[in-house]
Amino acid sequence: MKGFSWRLFATSATIVIVYMFFGRLDLAIAAGIAETVSKVFLYYVHDKAWQRIRWGKKKIEPFNLWFTGLPLSGKSTIADKVYERLKGYDIPLERIDSKDIRELIPEMGYSRTERHQHMRRIGHLIATLQKNSVSTVASFVSPYRESRKVVRSMVRNNIVVYVKADIETCKARDYKGVYAKALRGELQNFSGINDVYEEPEHAEIVIDTDVTSVDEAAEKIIKYIKKRYIRL
Repeated sequence: MKGFSWRLFATSATIVIVYMFFGRLDLAIAAGIAETVSKVFLYYVHDKAWQRIRWGKKKIEPFNLWFTGLPLSGKSTIADKVYERLKGYDIPLERIDSKDIRELIPEMGYSRTERHQHMRRIGHLIATLQKNSVSTVASFVSPYRESRKVVRSMVRNNIVVYVKADIETCKARDYKGVYAKALRGELQNFSGINDVYEEPEHAEIVIDTDVTSVDEAAEKIIKYIKKRYIRL
């Protein structure tokens, strides 16, 4: 209402000034309308331009979104969606996915000890990025509570997102055939089949993919981040 009343007051002032100079009411009203339309458009352009300027803006405290859950629970899909949404806020951000890291370190195994070592490496990577004010969106099965606890101790503002899904649902999504291989014994240390998956006890966000769509999950996570870290 304050903005509307100011625009009405300013437009009225323009009409009065033009009428005083030219003595024509039709010209004064036309000038007032033209000014109103042009000022609204110019304000929009001016505001968008300032949104792109970093000068004077407070740096956002870096955070880490840690997506965990059974294989094919939907972690990467939701994490990708959240990452794309967060990029729109123009903050320093990196996406880290287990598949990409495994391709860089193909010799890393899947035993409990090897997984634990792997998580320490990822924690160190995230902590290094945070020193440069870079936030991260990371998705890993990370089946052991002790490993997730280590990551939490290494990084700042760690937000565990437990992507929950019934194992039968995960099997139904098995487009890679990995569950079938694990059930045949071709894959060892496979979380949920021949190795444990220890559910998070203190996850900041829980997403049940059996009842929540990808878009709904992303919206819930974005709201959490905006409330605590991205105060624009």
